[in-house]
Amino acid sequence: MPSGLNSMNKVLKIAITGPESTGKSQLAEELAMHYHTVFVPEFARAYIDALDRPYNRKDISIIAEGQLREEHRLFRVATRMLFCDTELMVTKIWSEVKYGKCDPWILQQIEGNKYDLFLLCNIDLPWENDPQREHPHMREKLFSLYFDELTERGFPFRVVSGTGEERLKNAIGHLEETIAMKNEK
Repeated sequence: MPSGLNSMNKVLKIAITGPESTGKSQLAEELAMHYHTVFVPEFARAYIDALDRPYNRKDISIIAEGQLREEHRLFRVATRMLFCDTELMVTKIWSEVKYGKCDPWILQQIEGNKYDLFLLCNIDLPWENDPQREHPHMREKLFSLYFDELTERGFPFRVVSGTGEERLKNAIGHLEETIAMKNEK
């Protein structure tokens, strides 16, 4: 799969990441609408909803594969940008927090699957209860894990804060800054 800025169709890959209940799904959808393109929904949500049992560590690897598969498929139809509602660092952190380790395949894919920008959603939104969310009291710790992971890997990222329209406006500002930098090169 093409990664980062694709020279043929100039599609920027934008990862929306961060802890649970930080507005990732809504932001990905709103940004896709704003930029008239598509977004990759969170594969885990539909997968877990379809299970007739509690998920396990092996399921996290299946979820990671499904997320990447959908990203590859939608990259081909994206225009200008592809917004990814979650990415494999989410599965890495999820697996490490829940099981104390992560599938090596996921770690390899994180390094090989590049994004032009990560939008790290801040924990400034109120927690919304959901049967799939597990850590309402770990928001600060989880945010720190994402922040540190992005920093240590040297991935380009910006923190998106604010509520409602302000959050979307802040994300668009970060994206416009990224587009301007890419156009200067």
